[in-house]
Amino acid sequence: MNIENAKSQMRKGMLEYCVLLLLKHHPSYASDIIQQLKDAELLVVEGTLYPLLTRLKNDGLLVYQWQESTQGPPRKYYALSTEGDQFLEGLDSAWMELSNTVNYLKEMKDWKLENLKS
Repeated sequence: MNIENAKSQMRKGMLEYCVLLLLKHHPSYASDIIQQLKDAELLVVEGTLYPLLTRLKNDGLLVYQWQESTQGPPRKYYALSTEGDQFLEGLDSAWMELSNTVNYLKEMKDWKLENLKS
């Protein structure tokens, strides 16, 4: 099995959640979202982000507003809708459950290894 393929699948599964987390804090332009994800070491390209933003908007989870730019044409700034904020709360709960499960299994593995050494 290729670890890079597994990491890629994990990143794809986390991308929607991470984008919604970013937009919870403040409205953002797509390029800013990409930069913030890169800063967090989650690499994503425009060809992946734009379809995701469109889908989230079509699902009612995002809204957008056009704002004038000092460097070219107006920019579309995305923000969470009320429904998006509620959806994010559900994702937060799901993330905590998954995180707790993974941590439990990791600790169980460590516990078993320690008991085998005894």
